Amino acid sequence: MLNTYDRHLLREWLAILGLVLGATVGLMLVQVMYDDFRTMRDLGARGLDLWMYVLVTMPSFLANMLPVALLVSLLFVLGKLHRANEFTALRAAGVSLWRITAPIWLVGMLACGLSWWLNSTVVPWSVETSRELRDNLDFRKQATTKAADQVGVIESVAFDNQRSRRMWFFNRYSQFLHRGYGVTVSELDPQRRELTRLVATEASFDERGGGWVFKDGRAMSFNPETGELLSAVPFTQEIRSQYREDPKLMLLIDRRPVDLSFSELRRLIDYLQFENQEKATPYEVRYFSLIADTLGPLIVIAIAIPFAVAGVRVNPAVGVSKSFGLFFLYYIFANIASSLAAKQYIDPLLAAWLPNIGMTGLAVWLFAKLR
Repeated sequence: MLNTYDRHLLREWLAILGLVLGATVGLMLVQVMYDDFRTMRDLGARGLDLWMYVLVTMPSFLANMLPVALLVSLLFVLGKLHRANEFTALRAAGVSLWRITAPIWLVGMLACGLSWWLNSTVVPWSVETSRELRDNLDFRKQATTKAADQVGVIESVAFDNQRSRRMWFFNRYSQFLHRGYGVTVSELDPQRRELTRLVATEASFDERGGGWVFKDGRAMSFNPETGELLSAVPFTQEIRSQYREDPKLMLLIDRRPVDLSFSELRRLIDYLQFENQEKATPYEVRYFSLIADTLGPLIVIAIAIPFAVAGVRVNPAVGVSKSFGLFFLYYIFANIASSLAAKQYIDPLLAAWLPNIGMTGLAVWLFAKLR
């Protein structure tokens, strides 16, 4: 049950937390407008398009802003209570520090659940939908000056499906028409020698019917021992239902990890772990970091409480200034861990958790000093 002090603490803290969250969201709004307004305007975005893009993009920042808002608000409020001698009075009355801060830990656990929901559901939707909105505007602009098959084209798309022993290559792929041009698909034996080759003018993935549909091409077979061409059969249309490669996955290759959603990272890691473990490392670090960030609110609370309780009775704004140093320290831990993982010195899972381990160690040390 919440007593009078618990309600007082939560009222003071949640009011500041709301203000800080509002301020950080406002800053993010300014950043989105500054970074993307000119680009969206050049793409022909109207007022409704622009505001829809902003509203869809904003949730992608919430998971990152939540720990910042928690730390800043906690340092401010706890510093204020410490300066007013409220902590001293409660501890003199025999109330333990854990009981004094119990409402904060409860809110922290709820914030962990919120972080997981944001990272696993809301942020992926935000990242993918905002990208789709931007791409659609770009395609709409290109369609006014180019032929349909030239809109949203990516040149030279290659995909090596080692699990199914198939290699794909498109001279160009239209994201607007969801169709590839100048397509070559080679099937390989376990020694990666070519068995068959399918060459087509164009190909598209049929999600409803299943498989790929190839048009105007030739199906060739080879002797894997000598590489000799055994047969070449022309076709007008060829349907390969056993080809299940998703073009969306093909187009994710070589995107920056930070530009991918949680679900896209998982798909890309599953593919790269089989094909190229070294190339999968930065995506694994990013993926596991999003999972590790789930515990961020509790780590922030564990650092903020001893920082505020053990601090001198000065203006609470001094505590807020400490938060910048703490996040700079976290940034250093994260960069060191990423560098070590990229050089194969440590496992990506450890690299993702290393910043949180470092900050947890700091929290334990600060709590030990209180005793």
